[in-house]
Amino acid sequence: MTDESGRRTKRADARRNEQALLDAAAAVFVTSGVDAPVREIAARAGVGMGTIYRHFPTRPELVVAVYRHQVEACADAGPRLRAECPTPEAALRAWVALFVEFLVTKHGLADALQGDNAGSDALHAYFVDRLVPVCASLLDSAREYRGAPRTVDAYNLMKGIGNLCIGAAADPAYDADPLVQLLVTGVLSGSGGTAARIGDI
Repeated sequence: MTDESGRRTKRADARRNEQALLDAAAAVFVTSGVDAPVREIAARAGVGMGTIYRHFPTRPELVVAVYRHQVEACADAGPRLRAECPTPEAALRAWVALFVEFLVTKHGLADALQGDNAGSDALHAYFVDRLVPVCASLLDSAREYRGAPRTVDAYNLMKGIGNLCIGAAADPAYDADPLVQLLVTGVLSGSGGTAARIGDI
């Protein structure tokens, strides 16, 4: 093995290790919140606490990395679901369900950033830049498939979904997903006026 191929292998291993840490942290955050002990994350990932601190020296850095990791997973799911699902509408609905899960399970991020408004703004811009085009592509395909008019754009659909997800993490009796799917039904049927108003709240 040459030095260059060895370096590439090490970089690939480091990326895999970091992804495993982020997956473990995301799972722990869902069950225990973003203030969960680092040892719990380390145990789930099967690594020492020092490994986590080498990758993410502070908790806000870890939380932001997990958030970005989940955004990327949600973005990557768009093309995959379009290829796997039997219809464009099915792909949109499957992606929306993943988006709802993302929104419901990322609770606590603002507190973890400890009032870092600039950091929160940057994350929001990143979120919009990565996910709105994915949603737009799926929505356009589903709308063309259904022959529905363009009444609501992807940003406002996602905004409406976000509003329907408020409080879902703190209330186990509230299931946002059926309501969100009804919103999608309205958008694809051309009944977009109500959906647009929801997005503006």
